Amino acid sequence: MIKTLQGGMRTGAVAIPASKSFAHRILICAALSDEASTVSCDGISKDIAATMKCLSALGANFEQKDGNTILVTPGRPDGPETRHMYCGESGSTLRFLLPLSAALGADVEFHMEGLLSKRPHKELIEQLELHGVRICQEGDILKCKGQLAPGEYVIPGGVSSQFISGLLFALPLLAGESRIRIVGRMESAAYVTMTEQAIKKAGITFVREGDTYIVPGNQRYHVSAALTVERDWSNAAFFLCLGGLSEKGVLVRGMDPESSQGDRKIIDVIRGFGASVEYTNGDYLVKKGNMVPQVIDASEIPDLVPVISVFALGAVGDTKIVNAARLRFKESDRLQSTAALINALGGKAEETEDGLVIHGTGALRDGTVDPVNDHRIAMAAAVAASLCDGTVTVTDAECVQKSYPAFWDDFGSMEVM
Repeated sequence: MIKTLQGGMRTGAVAIPASKSFAHRILICAALSDEASTVSCDGISKDIAATMKCLSALGANFEQKDGNTILVTPGRPDGPETRHMYCGESGSTLRFLLPLSAALGADVEFHMEGLLSKRPHKELIEQLELHGVRICQEGDILKCKGQLAPGEYVIPGGVSSQFISGLLFALPLLAGESRIRIVGRMESAAYVTMTEQAIKKAGITFVREGDTYIVPGNQRYHVSAALTVERDWSNAAFFLCLGGLSEKGVLVRGMDPESSQGDRKIIDVIRGFGASVEYTNGDYLVKKGNMVPQVIDASEIPDLVPVISVFALGAVGDTKIVNAARLRFKESDRLQSTAALINALGGKAEETEDGLVIHGTGALRDGTVDPVNDHRIAMAAAVAASLCDGTVTVTDAECVQKSYPAFWDDFGSMEVM
């Protein structure tokens, strides 16, 4: 699918769909619970669908009810047959469910698409193998069999917070106490906090002492009868930045300012650039202000880098993105693809070893953007259209299905000024 976007500022109002990050966690807890529950999830992206499909392979059942309500009937794998887990390109699905499958003693094959098979998983796999699991990779299939054993798991904090989350889901199910020892600084810590909150609400206990989690075994998950997934700050960022480039502004409805989602820091970022932000009862109205460049430490907000980089083009001067080396191992090399997006539209961005330098001039030209099958690059290109004096063509535009299926409808509802 190709999208051709008119250049110019936008204005309007939007309600962002459910948080992909929270949905993964809530659905896992519901699937492991000791009784059925309902989950209200406004919008099912490809990644969320992948997690439900994989949990179904492990014995749970998901039934779409009225509107956005999902009836979750828990289940566990029964029998020795191989379970086929189709992850798509979802790193969360793979990294959460790999240790969980091992904790359940399931014989599984994870089927990976895109660049998922090339993303870093070694540190997690090594720890699982040290605790009784046999894992091998054959092309885009990762095979796992054996029963995970309790013990001490040593995980580097700077590779992926998803390793820690996956173990937090799995270890309470084992027969004895386990520990997760984190080595080095933990990046994207807010995502681990989200996991902590989810499992606590499901009745799971643990103790954190400094860089170590102590997780008792033989625990049972129990969730309340009805759960609601809050709205997604990562996806809200695109419309908040769109508003920050608009004189009339954009209203983003129904966001939780106290959310544990790390990407709610986008509010602080756009304010730092000079945008006007007004908050009323969960609604944020963002308008253009006197923009100034910044230095952005992306270590805790890596998913925001593409849209922040585009937003920075509205400020005259150089904005620097630092501590973002992990972006080279996402759905695309996001430092490279973000720079390519900006340069394709007449802007100027340079890659550094761990980030980007954005040379802002306050305006872009026109052009064609290939998002290289990366949903965040495609959506950032749409935001860039607000700075363009000509049209922006986005190829492979359907890649937004990964996280925000309704994005083009919501973006199309905006009025061009």
